[in-house]
Amino acid sequence: METALTLLASPLGGMDAADLRRLGRALREEERAAGRAVPRPSDVLLAEALAEPERLVAHDPAYARGAQRLGLLLRKARELLAGGGTAEQALWELWDGTSWPQRLERAARRGGAAGRNADRDLDAVCALFETAARAEERVGGRGALNFLDEIDAQDIAADTLSRRVVRPDAVRLMTAHRSKGLEWRLVVVAGVQEGLWPDLRRRGSLLEADRIGRDGLAEPLSPGALLAEERRLFYVATTRAKERLVVTAVKAAADDGDQPSRFLGELGVEPVDVTQRPRRPLSVAALVAELRATTVDPAASEELRDAAARRLARLAALRDDEGQPLVPAAHPYRWWGLYEPTHSEVPLRDRDRPVALSGSALDQLVNTCSLQWFLGREVKADTPSTAAQGFGNVVHVLADEVASGRTPADLAVLMERLDSVWDALSFDAPWKSRQEKEHARAALERFLRWHVMERGGRTPVATEHAFDVTLEADAYQVRIRGSMDRVEADGDGRAYVVDFKTGKGTVTRDAVAHHPQLAVYQLAVREGAVDDLFPDGRPEPGGAELVQLRQGAARKDGGDAVPKVQAQEPLEGDWVGELLADAAGRVLDERFSPSAGAHCDRCSFRGACSARAEGRQVVE
Repeated sequence: METALTLLASPLGGMDAADLRRLGRALREEERAAGRAVPRPSDVLLAEALAEPERLVAHDPAYARGAQRLGLLLRKARELLAGGGTAEQALWELWDGTSWPQRLERAARRGGAAGRNADRDLDAVCALFETAARAEERVGGRGALNFLDEIDAQDIAADTLSRRVVRPDAVRLMTAHRSKGLEWRLVVVAGVQEGLWPDLRRRGSLLEADRIGRDGLAEPLSPGALLAEERRLFYVATTRAKERLVVTAVKAAADDGDQPSRFLGELGVEPVDVTQRPRRPLSVAALVAELRATTVDPAASEELRDAAARRLARLAALRDDEGQPLVPAAHPYRWWGLYEPTHSEVPLRDRDRPVALSGSALDQLVNTCSLQWFLGREVKADTPSTAAQGFGNVVHVLADEVASGRTPADLAVLMERLDSVWDALSFDAPWKSRQEKEHARAALERFLRWHVMERGGRTPVATEHAFDVTLEADAYQVRIRGSMDRVEADGDGRAYVVDFKTGKGTVTRDAVAHHPQLAVYQLAVREGAVDDLFPDGRPEPGGAELVQLRQGAARKDGGDAVPKVQAQEPLEGDWVGELLADAAGRVLDERFSPSAGAHCDRCSFRGACSARAEGRQVVE
C-alpha cells in the first residue's frame, strides 16, 4: 500500500498531496455508494485502482488523470515482464512512458539550482539503467523481482529526510556537510591536507552550466570567498565533538609533498608529530592478518600464539543484528591453504570407451587452453550465451534455409525473416541492436553473393549435415562428431566442406592450413561421414574452407561485397591424428593446464586462473 502512494507521488505519477487526498476521498465515497458502510482506507483503495486503472475513468481527470496514466503504464511493464522482457526493458517502459524525461531536460537546460538537481537525477537514472544491464548480463536474466531485491540490498548513502536508524554503538562515516546539526562524544576529522582542505578550486561542471540562471550568467566565487566557505565548513566539522576531537594530517619530508592544512594552526593546539609506525594495525583486515601470522609464527612464544588465537576466536564470533558474521575472515574456514587439494574418485571419461570430441573441442584442448575447455564443456560453468552467439545462430539458420530451398535467395525475404526473430536477442543497448542488425544484413548480402558464385564447378549436396564417426588415433579410440554447415561436390566427385563463420576475428593464412576444425571435417569425410550423400561410394576429401560472413574479401578477390574465404587443401600427413591423440590423452589423463593467450579476453574463468595475475592472487 505504501508503495502505491510512493509511486503516485513520484515523478512517474506526478500527483501532489491534494490530488491524492481528493482521489482517496472519491474512492471511499464510491465504496459507500456501493453499500459498504465503513469503506476501506484510502491507501488500499489507491493500490487497487492502480491495478485496475479502468475504474478511474469515471472520476474527475483533474485529480485522477495521473493515477490512471500510471496504472496503464504499470500494466504495460507487467505484460512486458510476463512476456520474457528484462528488468532493463521494463525500466525503459516506465521511464519513456511519462513526461518526467522532458521535465528533467527542461530543468537541466534552465540551469541554476533546479538544473543541478535535474543533472543529479539524470545521472541517478543512468546509473540505475547501467546497474540493470550489468545485472542482466552477469546472471543471465534473473528477473525483475530478483533485480529489485538486489537494489534494495544495496546501502546507498543519500541526503534523505528520513535517515535509517543507526545503532548507538556504531561508527558513522560522513562528509562535513552531512554532519551539520549532529554531535558525538568523539569526532575524528581525517585527511586535513593543504589543497584538499581548503579546496580552492572553482566549483561546478566543465561547461559551468550551474552558473546559468534566470537573470543571466552569475559570477564565480572569488578565491577569498571560497577560502571563507572552506573555513566555515572546517569549523562545522570540528565543533561536532562533545568530549574529544582528533584531527589527522600527513606531512611529507619534502616541501613539494603532502602538507598539513593551514587550518591546523587555527585550532589553538600544537600538532603532535607521530613518525613511527602504529603500534597495531588500524584496520580490521590488517589486524586479522597480523593475528593469523602470529598464530603460526615459530619465533613467537606459545603464550603469544595462544593469545592471538583467542583474539581471532572473539572476532570470528561477532555477529550483526541479523546473525551474520562481522569479521568472517577471522574464522579458519575462510583461510586458503588449510585444506588438502581435492581429488575426484570417479574418472572424467571411461578409458574403455572412445573419447568423444568435436572440431572446436580439439582446437581448444590442443591450441588454446585445455583448462578452459574442461571448466566450460565438462563442468558446464561457462557464462550464458551472448548476443554474438545469437547473431551467429540466426545467420546460420537463414543460410541453411536458402541452401536447402526452403527460403528463396532474396535479401528482402531474409530480412523479413530476420525481423521476426531479432527482438528475441538480448543486446546491451538499443544502438547496439541496430548496429548488429546492420552487420547481419551485410553478412546475409555477402552470403547470397557467395551462394550464387561460380566456385570451380562445386555443387551443394547437403546443409547442416550431422556426422558421428569413430577412428583410431595412436593408442586411443576417438569419436568425432559435429555438424557440417555445407557439403559440396566438386567437378572430380570429391567432397568439399564449407564452414560459415560469423565472428569478428579471422585466422591467419598459416593457421588455416592446420585448422583443427576443418581438418576434422576432412577426416570425417575420409572415414565415411558423407557416404550417403554421394551415389558413387565414399568420396575423397577435396578440401575445406572457412567463409567469413562478417568479413569482406580483399579487393583482388571481389572486395567487401563478398565474404572472405580461407581454404584448406586436402589433408597430407598424419598431423590431424597426432592432434587427436594428444587431445584424447589430455582428457583421459585429466591434464587440464591453463595457457595464457588472446583467448583469455573471452574467458569466464580468468579471475581464478593461475596463468593470470588476477587469478594467482586467488588460487596460490
